[in-house]
Amino acid sequence: MPTIKLVKYLTVTAAVLTLATAPTPVAAAPEPVASEAPLQATPPAAGTWQPPLSTRGRYIVDAQGHRFRLKSANWDGAQGSWTGNGSTADPANHHAGQNSYGIPLGLDRASLPELLADFHELGINSIRLPFSNEMIHTAAPVPDAAVAANPQLSGKTPLQIYDAVVAALTHDGFAVVLNNHTRTSRWCCGIDGNERWNSGQSTPQWADDWVFMARRYAADPRVVGADLYNEVRRDVLDDPNWGLGDGHDWYAAARLAADRILTEANPDLLIVVEGINWTGLPVDGLPHGRPTLTPVRTLSHTLVNAHKLVYSAHFYGYTGPRHSGATGVGETHDPRYQDLTRDQLYQVLADQAFFVTTEGQHYTAPVWVSEFGSGAGETGTAARTWFGNITDCFADHDADFAYWPLVGWEGHDDWALLRYDTAGRRYGILGQGDWRGPAWNHLMTSATRTGYIPPVPVWRMLNTGHGDEVRSLRVRAGGDWDPGAYKAACPDGLRLTGLSHTGGRGLCTDTAAGDLRAAGNAQTVVTDERYVPAGGDWAGGYTKLQCPAGQFLIGYSRRGDRVATALCAPARTSLGLTGRTVWFDRSDNRPTDGAGGDFASGHYKGQCAADEYAAGIAFTTRLGAAAGPAALLCGPLPGLTAE
Repeated sequence: MPTIKLVKYLTVTAAVLTLATAPTPVAAAPEPVASEAPLQATPPAAGTWQPPLSTRGRYIVDAQGHRFRLKSANWDGAQGSWTGNGSTADPANHHAGQNSYGIPLGLDRASLPELLADFHELGINSIRLPFSNEMIHTAAPVPDAAVAANPQLSGKTPLQIYDAVVAALTHDGFAVVLNNHTRTSRWCCGIDGNERWNSGQSTPQWADDWVFMARRYAADPRVVGADLYNEVRRDVLDDPNWGLGDGHDWYAAARLAADRILTEANPDLLIVVEGINWTGLPVDGLPHGRPTLTPVRTLSHTLVNAHKLVYSAHFYGYTGPRHSGATGVGETHDPRYQDLTRDQLYQVLADQAFFVTTEGQHYTAPVWVSEFGSGAGETGTAARTWFGNITDCFADHDADFAYWPLVGWEGHDDWALLRYDTAGRRYGILGQGDWRGPAWNHLMTSATRTGYIPPVPVWRMLNTGHGDEVRSLRVRAGGDWDPGAYKAACPDGLRLTGLSHTGGRGLCTDTAAGDLRAAGNAQTVVTDERYVPAGGDWAGGYTKLQCPAGQFLIGYSRRGDRVATALCAPARTSLGLTGRTVWFDRSDNRPTDGAGGDFASGHYKGQCAADEYAAGIAFTTRLGAAAGPAALLCGPLPGLTAE
């Protein structure tokens, strides 16, 4: 969301410490209750798309495999509006003078049917619906004034009103993505006690709240996604990171929450993981910047369902790749996005986010630009030009997007697409004279891929750098096959096709054969050479862990750097006994097309060809030699129809 506070907080320590003071703890979460009965508005667009949503390569698709492009807006308010100073009862102490009372804005000024009709007129098909963890736990009802235009919501808590909004939206045909925006009900995003998912709470507590919310709306199929946390960023003392394995590891925390949501709450949800929004101290000469999705190039997520991951990023004109958005105190000399030429902006967006949509990589996923925006009262040439350029970029890239914000009060927040006065009269981009209108209309009506999206090969990384990476639910059902070791297994439907010599990385795919595994949960843990046939020494002088005949690799384990086991599963068809040895202990040995991408940057890697399956791992125990995988046994796939 728009803010210019970050650098000021980071560079003025006394102010930082004051602003970082967190509100008192809130009460325990209430038990889930049924959502409110949906309010009648315009007829629901029930026939236009069929939930649940999933992914095919760079695209989001519905249950029938048809493209569902997220043309979204952020209906904010439930994440909180208090700016952190002064009394919460004083509207002047809320963002833009708008006290949201911890519920979506506008319910005091327009009825839900009127609001939803206006949303339809905008042309959007989905809503990113922010909430705070505090909202979940607040037991007190909101004041009647907060829902004056919707008296049926009188006496309800913020969570119950959130229920009613979700039900009304989905009944009216909108897709809803739940967004954990903040921990406390406070305006985001600076040094405000909400910098990380575990600011002021533990990672397990955060994940518990996500399980609660995902279960709460599991019966509503048009609640389609869980956007895990908003704008992860530096706090007073430390940066978030991507993969270091500590308490500030956003990569690991997102993986944990995604796993719990999909296995304990709702397996149908899309999981939205935003990149890191800011690291470092914004001072000229010191390291600082906006990593966004750049770490995904070398460390991507693999979920238990390989078709549920969406990455996201935020872009505002007044910020920049290395500019926090501040003016005056703490401002650096780095360019803002609005300072870039059109070509430079396109390249930066590709480098920071849209590279993820490249097909055939371990990181390939849809990218949802889940926040961007500008004010109707903006008069600056650079800012106006940026808005036109970035919406053109989204149109040219056929990108999924969500404007910030959707609803505001007339005379208060001119960034909102729709603004309402106290009499319920509507203003904003649907009226005449809003300079943003042409760019918005171009984005909404530009050429876009529609219709059926054929399945594409899936590539996914395995990473045992800091623990287990067992992504297969079928393997999990069999228990711990190697207690005490770091274990990895491909998601169901994928097979192991590549390994790194060091670093514990693996690569999974379904290319050429689809799901190769036979029905059932049978699997074989290989710890020695008993399945190497007589006369079949494919790696002389090396220890070989080879699958039994008719089986293929789906996982592995390691103890330190040494290979411990190979995990194999029976194939749904007979597999040939011939094969070739792919050595990679002295250099990379991968297909020339680079399919799957660099899944272990900085490490030697071996990979079977697209028309092969992996059947064995060889390693050495010679003194002084690396004990990691040194070779793969790759066999030809039979003539299969991908499933």
